[in-house]
Amino acid sequence: MFLQIKDTKDLIKIVDFDELIDPNSDTVHGQDQEGQEEQETDIFKKDELVFPSGESLPRCWIDANYRQVSYRKAS
Repeated sequence: MFLQIKDTKDLIKIVDFDELIDPNSDTVHGQDQEGQEEQETDIFKKDELVFPSGESLPRCWIDANYRQVSYRKAS
């Protein structure tokens, strides 16, 4: 699976899909897709990644408490 870095638009090949969908992990191992040779595996923060379409990652992949509803009191 490929994701994109928000700021640079560089493509990242995700090495471990289970790590990506684990909401308790803030980072994911991947390979930058620069050049023609395969790059070394590096660590990327999930909050800096999006799908190549520009769509954000699902909340259940990045927030372990995604099922809890947070309420704000009106001031």
